[in-house]
Amino acid sequence: QVRLVESGGESVQAGHSLKLSCIASGRAFETYVMGWFRRAPGKEREFVAVDRRSDGNVKYADLCKGRCTFSRDNAKNMVYLQIDDLEPEDTDVYYCAAESVYEGNLFYQTEEEDYGDWGQGSQGTVSS
Repeated sequence: QVRLVESGGESVQAGHSLKLSCIASGRAFETYVMGWFRRAPGKEREFVAVDRRSDGNVKYADLCKGRCTFSRDNAKNMVYLQIDDLEPEDTDVYYCAAESVYEGNLFYQTEEEDYGDWGQGSQGTVSS
C-alpha cells in the first residue's frame, strides 16, 4: 500500500498548461502502475493516463487529444501529468492512483476498480 499526494492544481486560462505532480510514500514504487484520473462535479471519475509496468509505455484517454504527457521518476517516487492547450472542459479534480502489479503485466489499468490506492485530488480550473 502507498500513500499518494497530488499537487500542482491551479487556476489557469484556456490555452495554457497544467502540470500535476503526485508523490508516493512507501517501498517498491517501481512495482506500481500509476494512473491519472479526473472528476468533474456530479460526474463519474474518468481515466486520463496510465503507464504499463512491463515496458513503461503510456496509454492516454481520448480526452487528451494529444495534449497530455505522463511521466514518472522512480528515484523520487513521483509521477507527473502535464496537459497543454487547456480548455474549460478540463476543469476537474485530478487524482493519481496506484496499484502493485507483477513485472510482466501487459495490461493497461484504465478502470477505477483496478486501483487500490488513491490520492486526495488536486483541483485544476480553466477559465475561458
